[in-house]
Amino acid sequence: MKLAEFNSADSAAAQATLRPCIDISRWVEAVAGARPFAGRNELLEFAAQAATPFTPAEVESAMAHHPRIGERPTAASTEASMSRSEQAGVDPEDTAVTDALARGNREYEEKFGRVFLIRAAGRSAQDILAALNQRLTNSPEEEDSIVAQQLREIAVLRLEGLISE
Repeated sequence: MKLAEFNSADSAAAQATLRPCIDISRWVEAVAGARPFAGRNELLEFAAQAATPFTPAEVESAMAHHPRIGERPTAASTEASMSRSEQAGVDPEDTAVTDALARGNREYEEKFGRVFLIRAAGRSAQDILAALNQRLTNSPEEEDSIVAQQLREIAVLRLEGLISE
């Protein structure tokens, strides 16, 4: 979508455009409500600021929509399509890595009670696996902060892919 279209869309349409980036109502409403933006960079900067910080409840809500790393969602939604694209660096045919990711995901979920979340776009499967293994050593408080940051990065990266000048 062009920035001009986003700026001129009615509130419901603007919010519908934003929701696949991250389904946090406060963020969606803040970004849609701040229109019009003079340029794409202004939009992205505002979106990043509006995401700082996400509350623990917002993080928990947003996490409900994220698949496990290495498990590609099959739904036809915009969010599922974005997730498949972001995880392109994880080759499902590389069973050594996918098995290691599955083991790591199980350990992470047992320790932290939620799926492992990382901004996968631009990262190789080996990078993701290394981050997963490192983050398993974190405390719950450290991990809460990292997860919130990863959600912010994902939201802004997705928005960047949706809105063009």
